[in-house]
Amino acid sequence: MKNERIVRYTAEEIRRKIESGELKGQTDWARVDALTDADIEAAMRADPDWQFDLDADWSEAVLVIPGGKTPISIRLDDDVLSFFKDGGPGYQKRINAVLRSYMAHTLKRRQKRKSEAAE
Repeated sequence: MKNERIVRYTAEEIRRKIESGELKGQTDWARVDALTDADIEAAMRADPDWQFDLDADWSEAVLVIPGGKTPISIRLDDDVLSFFKDGGPGYQKRINAVLRSYMAHTLKRRQKRKSEAAE
């Protein structure tokens, strides 16, 4: 810990470092660009973090830019909370996404019932 060196930069200093080339990422973009879809899928199948998401159907995915967030207290079953937490950081966002999906499908179903009743 005593050998640790903490350095602080302003956003403007970081911009200048990036522009000058002093600060650059470590990603090998040529290697990334050379990957085929088969290479990417094989890497995903070998990564345990992707094991449950490989065959997800994203055909109906919708970009949602939500408004503000309201902090609340909610009681969840232990196994439900464990399931989301086991996915790692961002579990609250995943819970929110599931609730948002449920809300969207419910609103769609309600609208369909309304239109059928009006006929």
